Amino acid sequence: MLYTSAQAWRDAPSKRVLFFGMSGLGKTYISNILRRSGQWFHYSADYRIGTRYMGEYIADNAKAEAMKVPFLRDLLLSDSIDISSNITFENLSAVTAYLGVPGDAQKGGLPIEEYRTRQDQFRRAEIDALLDTRYFIDRSDRIYGYPHFICDSGGSICEWVDANDPNDPLLSELSAHTLLVWIKGTEDHTQELIRRFDRAPKPMAYQPAFLTRVWEEYLNENNITDADVDPHAFLRWTYAQALAHRQPRYEAMAAHWGVTVTADQVAQVQNTSDFEELIASALETRAEQT
Repeated sequence: MLYTSAQAWRDAPSKRVLFFGMSGLGKTYISNILRRSGQWFHYSADYRIGTRYMGEYIADNAKAEAMKVPFLRDLLLSDSIDISSNITFENLSAVTAYLGVPGDAQKGGLPIEEYRTRQDQFRRAEIDALLDTRYFIDRSDRIYGYPHFICDSGGSICEWVDANDPNDPLLSELSAHTLLVWIKGTEDHTQELIRRFDRAPKPMAYQPAFLTRVWEEYLNENNITDADVDPHAFLRWTYAQALAHRQPRYEAMAAHWGVTVTADQVAQVQNTSDFEELIASALETRAEQT
């Protein structure tokens, strides 16, 4: 790991961390606290995905929809208007809208093969965005003079790695330049995430094998075809399974490549000093366990 002990972390003139875990447990909360201190550069992998790697897909999809409207079609063909996304750190809706959900087109669903294509586009985009971490570490110091760096990764990072492989290329690269920190939730947090998702479901990225399994199970359990799937019912049905699928993958990432903090601990952080002590404590716990 980048920091071999709590003291090495405390003494480091440049502190670099990457948070991972399910969305809604505090990654963005802690990133905002550090960014507002003026000493930490905040790199949002999701923002990079939307602006650098999927921006053209998103814009082209919006243009294709606009071309179905004669008034907008004429304006687009004459270059009288332009369509682009307006992605911000706080608003990544354009990315989730593009990912979409599979199922009945009358209910806003995509054909499953198109959905798989967009899932693969996101997979490649997320991996590339994460591999850009080292570039942004250098850039944040060289151009802006930030001494410290935090990467706010997406919840699906665990889908693209094998944490039990000591030579996993993505984890090897990330751990060489950042301390990987898992924000672990309790069962109560899990149930709250499920309730929150049920109220406002949003598209997610899945490992291809997992998606194939849950899709086939959903079809069989409901005795329906691809075109009959209610997109949002499928999304809700899948979410709890996705949480269970990801939990051991996050745990393996923390066990082999980083440290663990809890969502409750993160919620108690009020400033950079609190944060630095939280990470020092996590490193001390890991040292005791190993």
